[in-house]
Amino acid sequence: MSPNENTRSLEAGIERDFSDKMSYGSYLALDELLSAQHPVSSPEHHDEMLFIIQHQTSELWLKLVLHELLAVRARLAADDLRSAMKGIARIKHIQRSLTEQWSVLATLTPSEYSEFRDDLGASSGFQSYQYRAVEFLLGNKNEAMIAVFAADPAAQELLSGLLSRTSIYDEFIRYLARRGYAVAPELLDRDVTQAHVYDESLLAVYKYVYENPAGNWDVYEACEELVDLEDNFQLWRFRHLKTVERTIGMKRGTGGSSGAGFLRRALELTFFPELYAVRTEIGR
Repeated sequence: MSPNENTRSLEAGIERDFSDKMSYGSYLALDELLSAQHPVSSPEHHDEMLFIIQHQTSELWLKLVLHELLAVRARLAADDLRSAMKGIARIKHIQRSLTEQWSVLATLTPSEYSEFRDDLGASSGFQSYQYRAVEFLLGNKNEAMIAVFAADPAAQELLSGLLSRTSIYDEFIRYLARRGYAVAPELLDRDVTQAHVYDESLLAVYKYVYENPAGNWDVYEACEELVDLEDNFQLWRFRHLKTVERTIGMKRGTGGSSGAGFLRRALELTFFPELYAVRTEIGR
């Protein structure tokens, strides 16, 4: 085989001159994006680049999750259930990418991480305002978290705004009420700055839907999409916990939390408690 037989020729129509045209790199701002990795260890540790890129890519995916969740909330408020569920379907795929990324970070051994961990100072993933924004939009409101971002007015403004507005679950419940389901009035007028807590009356609504799926198919399907969303989120939390345990054991977090113990308690939080509780009630 000659060298030319294993070479693909450049077709005549392929663009070559981008002096006055937008290129792939300029559209994506690749110069800025690819120069945003600044290791702080000295001498620079090889594995710090992995640590930085892992977290930067996670933040990019979280930005897209926020973008989609805001649209889902607006579509539910506009009674556009089908488009809202399309948005959730996309978020579910993003969640899979976010969860799988932990397997890359898990290649960082305790010995390797210890070489540069002290150089991180007090910085921690705990301080991800986009992650907190996602939690707020899903319904895990916690006003105390906003104080963590006192040095970042823009982050505080975002979180304060989300704290005072409905979550996607609030909007789904309101949608059910407009559809004629027997949603208790107090659920429609609740203090949305607080995390949603289990409500017995809402359980009865879901029991009716799940025991009569043929006549409530779109709502039935939407309920299952929400359960998928929470399942995926909990899986992400679990993988986060196990990666931390694998890398630093029971050490305290760089941001001052108890580390793995703090992350483990997050697994007890829930977004849509009635959608899980209804499984016990079906067929009774």
